[in-house]
Amino acid sequence: MNRWHLRKAARILNTGGVIAYPTEAVFGLGCRPWDAGAVARILTLKRRDPAKGLIVIAAEIEQLAPLIDLNGGISMDELQSTWPGPVTWVIPARPGVPQWLRGNHAGIAVRVTAHPVAGELCRLTGPLISTSANPEGLAPARTGIRVRAYFRDQLDCILPGKVGDHASPTEIRRADSGEVLRSAAKDLIGLS
Repeated sequence: MNRWHLRKAARILNTGGVIAYPTEAVFGLGCRPWDAGAVARILTLKRRDPAKGLIVIAAEIEQLAPLIDLNGGISMDELQSTWPGPVTWVIPARPGVPQWLRGNHAGIAVRVTAHPVAGELCRLTGPLISTSANPEGLAPARTGIRVRAYFRDQLDCILPGKVGDHASPTEIRRADSGEVLRSAAKDLIGLS
């Protein structure tokens, strides 16, 4: 992990930029979740319907506290048994969480990442949007070269690194019921 590249990416994110970075299975497109302009850029780059919502990753659960409501019987034990790791949970959103993060959902999709580069980036910036680096309908990028082929010079930075060993984007589960919304085999709700 190159500290210079990480610091450069963090500076870009902290000034409203959009980057690509490696995650557990694929490269992700990311920005600060509270930056409406940067989120809009990602949605445009991906040609993604804003109604679907986006995933937010963090280095630790405390970074997600402003976004999620853990009241109402959600088991911290179950969350912590999968984090850090490649399981994304849809958890009820706190009041005031912008619709550009939730889409047309009451919950927000969040994950404490196990990827060393993504995790360190979150330690430097706070939580980040993490949506697969690909235009809608195309395979998620697993290399920086594929990211560049998809987006050319439309990103502010492509953080070098290797994706993790997982073959497909993270599983997504509902925290209130444990229901699997997206498994390795099938995307049921389009939160990639």
